[in-house]
Amino acid sequence: MTAARQLSAWTFIAVALLGASLALAALRARADSEPSASTASPASAGAAGVPVPIPAPSPQAVRYYHSGIVLWIAGTVWGLLVPALIFFSGLSARLRDAAQRMHRRWYVSLVFYFGLLSVLMFVVNLPLDYYSEFVRPHEYGLSSQALGKWWKDGFIGLALEIIGGALFLWIPFLLIKRAPRRWWLYTWVAGIPIMVVIAFVEPIWIEPLFNHFGPMQDKVLETRILALANRAGIEGAHVYEVDKSVDTNELNGYVTGIGNTKRIVLWDTLLKEFTPDEVAMVMGHEMGHYTLGHVWKGLLIAIGVLLVGLWLVQASVGGILTRFGARTGVHAMGDVATLPLFMLIFGVALFVLTPPLLAVSRHFEHEADRFGLEITHDNHACAMIFVKFVKHDLAYPVPSPLMEYLRASHPSLGERIDFCNRYHPWLENRAERYAPYFKRS
Repeated sequence: MTAARQLSAWTFIAVALLGASLALAALRARADSEPSASTASPASAGAAGVPVPIPAPSPQAVRYYHSGIVLWIAGTVWGLLVPALIFFSGLSARLRDAAQRMHRRWYVSLVFYFGLLSVLMFVVNLPLDYYSEFVRPHEYGLSSQALGKWWKDGFIGLALEIIGGALFLWIPFLLIKRAPRRWWLYTWVAGIPIMVVIAFVEPIWIEPLFNHFGPMQDKVLETRILALANRAGIEGAHVYEVDKSVDTNELNGYVTGIGNTKRIVLWDTLLKEFTPDEVAMVMGHEMGHYTLGHVWKGLLIAIGVLLVGLWLVQASVGGILTRFGARTGVHAMGDVATLPLFMLIFGVALFVLTPPLLAVSRHFEHEADRFGLEITHDNHACAMIFVKFVKHDLAYPVPSPLMEYLRASHPSLGERIDFCNRYHPWLENRAERYAPYFKRS
């Protein structure tokens, strides 16, 4: 089978899987659309307190869940369709020709091409992005963002994308010219430090472009969080309160950064809705991610995915250009007009790899829940956090198993509430898994 036919087969399989996902998801989602509120195991009662029941989703949450499935499938298909159309229609070659007319130097024309492509994709994706990021969250009461702020964030993201392309896109295309057989491996090696640097600088240079990060207003709670961080082995971190209420009504907090850039970030929406005990539990969970090395493990996984994607590009593009070069106006892998084809191949690879990657993510989240429970010993606060997510963020507590497999980066909220209720080894004279990580106070 030729490389071109192999890619076509993978694309067909991906689209077929999406179609099957839509049909099965619709059936299973309907079966799950009206789950009754359940309670945790009675074994959770006693010293740990009365188990917190899993709340039933509201009718609005059910609608949000169903429409989210359709939107996800539409977005996934669209994400594959757009680069395919740009490349196979010959539009990418015309953008390349326009960029070369703007400037004859190779690097400058490459930057112009990427700028034109980025603007084109921004415009083409605009209707779906506008609906999914602005209209739909407002429709369900999950956003308070002004339209002007949404446009501003979109243009900032576009500018960062073009700057990133100007800084790094020349690397693979130059290597293709210099080492046509091993460029993919050399590009991967060059990409590793770039990914590490991005992870290092993003918290201090990129994220503040979108929201204001200021000192935490509640100093008593800040002291408690820093004490918890010190006990988790996170020293020298700074606590920031970010004004996410200008964008969303949803709740979140996280620990981010590497080395001297590590910081504890709490959305102001979370601080308004959660009690101090619940905030401490959220931070215990997020500190678990940091202390257990999930940041670095996630980075290593991303590096591995990059290697797979680059290898697939090398294995597929030559055959595709041989077959479709005349139609597309692109005949060489080192032609910058192949970029949408690269994007398509990466998109197909990511679709196939996403379920196992999500399974790893769910494992990380479960272990972070365990870490948060062990460092706080607060089962009730743990369960109430997820109850509030169900009610406040219109989260669906018991999603379809198929949707959890295909989409969920976190365990279901029903599963997490149940775990919060029943996990308390400190009351059962059993060893805590992560106790060796904790400093004695």
